[in-house]
Amino acid sequence: MIALTLAEVAEAVGGTLHNADPAALVTGSVEHDSRKLTEGSLFVAIVGERVDGHDYAEQAVAAGSVAVLATRQLDVPTVLVDDVQLALGRLARAVVQRADAEVVALTGSAGKTSTKDLIAQLLARRGETVFPPGSMNNEIGHPMTALRVEPTTKHLVLEMGARHKGDIDYLTAITPPTVGVVLNIGTAHLGEFGSKAGIAEAKGELVEALTSDGIAILNADDPLVRAMASRTKARVLYFGESPNADVRATGVRLDDAGRPQFTLTTPAGSAPVRLRLYGEHHVSNALAAAAVAVALGMSVDDTAAALGEAEALSRWRMEVVERADGVTVVNDAYNANPESMRAALRALVSMGGRGPERRRTFAVLGEMRELGEDSLTEHDAIGRLAVRLDVTRLVAVGGRDAACMELGARNEGSWGEESVLVSDADAAVELLRGQLRPGDVVLVKASRSVGLERVAEALLADGAAK
Repeated sequence: MIALTLAEVAEAVGGTLHNADPAALVTGSVEHDSRKLTEGSLFVAIVGERVDGHDYAEQAVAAGSVAVLATRQLDVPTVLVDDVQLALGRLARAVVQRADAEVVALTGSAGKTSTKDLIAQLLARRGETVFPPGSMNNEIGHPMTALRVEPTTKHLVLEMGARHKGDIDYLTAITPPTVGVVLNIGTAHLGEFGSKAGIAEAKGELVEALTSDGIAILNADDPLVRAMASRTKARVLYFGESPNADVRATGVRLDDAGRPQFTLTTPAGSAPVRLRLYGEHHVSNALAAAAVAVALGMSVDDTAAALGEAEALSRWRMEVVERADGVTVVNDAYNANPESMRAALRALVSMGGRGPERRRTFAVLGEMRELGEDSLTEHDAIGRLAVRLDVTRLVAVGGRDAACMELGARNEGSWGEESVLVSDADAAVELLRGQLRPGDVVLVKASRSVGLERVAEALLADGAAK
């Protein structure tokens, strides 16, 4: 973090000091996990469902924390505030204002984290870039990431999630964006927003936050995103496979491992791209990242080269590992919605290949949460798609919604052998242990709360033991 005195911290958050030296300097990181504190840090006492950060105040100061951001007086140096979460956001805003970093923010229903990782890897070629590990896209993770900027930081890359209208508006007030990227509008959190139009209304808060000096980067292939051009004062740059996109992909194809290749075309020229990521859905993510890079001054050749070198950085997002016996495990279990499920299934089939050398493919799919009244319909559709794509076997894991997915596959299939329903992750592992053979490809995917990553971890542990 940019160094601040405790007096400056208190002024930024609208708090008061207790047992604290106003001139004491915060030179380290801002943390809400006392185990991560180092000398010069500031500890944030967040009250969670099971843990109250105030209980760790003395431990935090003993570990080197200069003070504690808290809502009650403590026996250690304290910055007293009425609301720690709001204060955290105010502090992040103050630090970002002192920095000279370009703020790149992105949102969308699917692909946010993978695209954020791509953007960060591209922009790192232009200078020091701060971005969150994993998602960290809510009212806590977002300011915690922003607080990592230093005087030398050139880019701050952030993803913004929304579970309610106004969430993104709140996040953009903390870190006013220079560049705003909207990837797509799908059905994630459909139960919260009621319709895709409602989701678009919330996601569009990002481009509304841009000033006339900013850049809005919009998906030309998504009508709800493309329509957001009317909601921003910023210059608009479109990405996609549409001929009307400013940054587009032509000649898209997949190699034998399911990794995309295409020609990147921009107003400044074209260059070939070969991604290391798996699945055709990453083409759109790569185009969004390329649009950011080009908009901020990178050449087409540098952008294409950086895309070709970029790797998957966040866990459980199309992590591809081949066991010693030749079984390939694709762990995409971090989260799921209908759009990302469809993309993952297509990637699985691509990795399986075609013709006489085709590998068997297993889709181990858990339930997709927060789909509201469309949940049964969407699960049925995913089951049917698995059969239409000719996945060798669907293993549906869970309760009612998983049963609906399996029934959709059974109704779509010819003999009812294409699918099976199991109750939980342990049952799925036992089933697969009896069926997998060298050369098979296994996709594991579900909403985060299902915890299906345990299936992938168990299968990889089996492979390591052989």
